[in-house]
Amino acid sequence: MASLKPSRKRRWGGVIPYLFIFPWIFGFLVFTLGPLLFSLIISFFDWPIVGKVRFIGLGNYVDMFTDDPLFWKSFGVTIKFAALFVPLNIAVALGLAILLNQKVRGSAIFRTAFYLPSVLSGVALAMIWAWVYSGDYGILNYFLSLVGVQGPDWLNSTHWSLVAMVVASLWGQGSMMLVFLAGLKGIPKDLYESASIDGAGKIRQFFSVTIPMLSPTIIFNLITSIIAAFQQLTLALLLTGGGPLKSTYFYAMYMYENAFKFFKMGYSAANAWFMFLIVLSLTFLVFKSSEAWVFYEGEMKRNPKKKVKAVRKGRSE
Repeated sequence: MASLKPSRKRRWGGVIPYLFIFPWIFGFLVFTLGPLLFSLIISFFDWPIVGKVRFIGLGNYVDMFTDDPLFWKSFGVTIKFAALFVPLNIAVALGLAILLNQKVRGSAIFRTAFYLPSVLSGVALAMIWAWVYSGDYGILNYFLSLVGVQGPDWLNSTHWSLVAMVVASLWGQGSMMLVFLAGLKGIPKDLYESASIDGAGKIRQFFSVTIPMLSPTIIFNLITSIIAAFQQLTLALLLTGGGPLKSTYFYAMYMYENAFKFFKMGYSAANAWFMFLIVLSLTFLVFKSSEAWVFYEGEMKRNPKKKVKAVRKGRSE
């Protein structure tokens, strides 16, 4: 009997670690993987909230591409928004991180101030920007009037509404700024000292030292910005409702209305899976291109053609 006790202890010792992670596994299966698979299943059905469920195969996807002009409209608006938002978001976050990385008095206060908008709720931000963009009493048009410029009605103009959405979305990128700041802190100072000794100025150091060493952080923020651009919903829903004339009718709003306004759950699930495939494809392209521009410290990039020639030369010898 005594010989069985060590084996029982070993058996229970292998189970105990899984008991600690079981709550996370349970939550992932029930609240993430389960709904994900269920949405894929119902995308092949005509699935109203009230009424009979009917299997239609690829009917939702066919209707989406061939018989729904709002699909192409919302997708086009989202692509335009992403083309403006993603590079500006990265540039602004990197610029703020570089400024906050300087050794100046009160830098901690500025870090808190720039990060604070990212912890506010989307509804609160929407209320603030509704006041800023107001054509009648908005603070933005007031400042423009001080320099003799007549500001437009930002949220009711088809030319400026999308730009207004981009600027408002840039307001809450404190988390990305902190990620860039952490990356800047991790760059060895001796690299800048060596570059300075070689005669490189600040601009040359930025492009030859800072950007290459920060490239792993850039690719992370690039991917998260792409995902955020395609998921944009709250600001447009509260500020413009998709208007004027669908100029801010984002793809996420299109999905939301199909599900909770028109109660077409199966069709909305098909919309969601199309967006998932688009984001997945863009992420794959970013990762594929990263081989040419992302530098990891301690890793030497090699030319594949030279490597093949070296292998063939070694075999011939």
